[in-house]
Formats: sequence, structure tokens, C-alpha cells
Amino acid sequence: MKRYFCLMILAALILSLLCIGGTYAEIIPPYDPGQQIGYPAVVLCEKLTLREKPASSSRELLTLSYGDLPIIVGADLPDGIQKENGFVYCTLGDSEDSPCGWINSDYIFINPAWYVTEKNTAVYAWNDSAAPRVALLDRNVRLPILKDEGQWFLVSLRGAVGWIQK
Repeated sequence: MKRYFCLMILAALILSLLCIGGTYAEIIPPYDPGQQIGYPAVVLCEKLTLREKPASSSRELLTLSYGDLPIIVGADLPDGIQKENGFVYCTLGDSEDSPCGWINSDYIFINPAWYVTEKNTAVYAWNDSAAPRVALLDRNVRLPILKDEGQWFLVSLRGAVGWIQK
């Protein structure tokens, strides 16, 4: 009986330690409507052109890079994001003289939640820990969450995607 009691205490201790060490990331939720003018977006491709007008033939103003955070203006309107020819209007800052223009909405993710690693974190090819590992992230890496599916997050990895177990 004494041995059984000791095993129960040991099992309870192990389970409590596993529960304490279970969180390995901070999840930053998306913004709620009305908290800001427009919504932040994240550039998901290597290079994205900010244009004067909503057309691919329009004059180039400057080039954004992967991970840049333009603010999509008008995204907080009742009708949602205002698109024209597949482009959205954005600003690159919150001051009056910040560059503004149009970017192709196919290459951004608007108002993402963020995954911030708190330890080395494996990224898999699909949502299964038996899948090939495509990356090992260091501590304090911040990635946009593209999809939340069960026990997994789909995240952006410099033009590719991968799955992280919750």
C-alpha cells in the first residue's frame, strides 16, 4: 500500500511539472476594430512594391520587404477592407508625412495574430509531429499566424509556410 501511495505522488508530481512547462510561446492576438486607424498587415513575399495608383503599371514609390508592417487604411470601415483591382491603400507610419500608396493584397496578411517563441521551436512540413521538420526557430522569433487548426498553428516563414504545435 505504501508503494502504491508513493507511485501516485510521483505520477502527480510528474503531471504537474509537465503542465507547468507546457507553454513555449506567447500568442499576440489581432487588433479589435476601433483600436486604431486601419489595421496592420505583414508583407509575406520577399519584395512588394508600393505604388502611386492601384495598378501594376502605376509608378513605383518604394519597395517593401518580407516582414514589413504597412497599415491598411480604411480596413476599419463597416464594409471592411477597401480593395481596388486587387490592391489596398496603406501607409507606412502614423505621421502625416509617412509614405502612402497601394500594394497588391495577394502578398500581405491583414491583422494577423503573432506567435513569439519562448524556446527553440520545431516547424513541420504539415500538422503532424512525424512530418519532416522544415525549421528550428530560436528563442524570441516572431511569426504571423496564418491559420489556427486544432493543436497546430500555420505560420509564415519568409515566403514559405510551416506548422508549429501548440
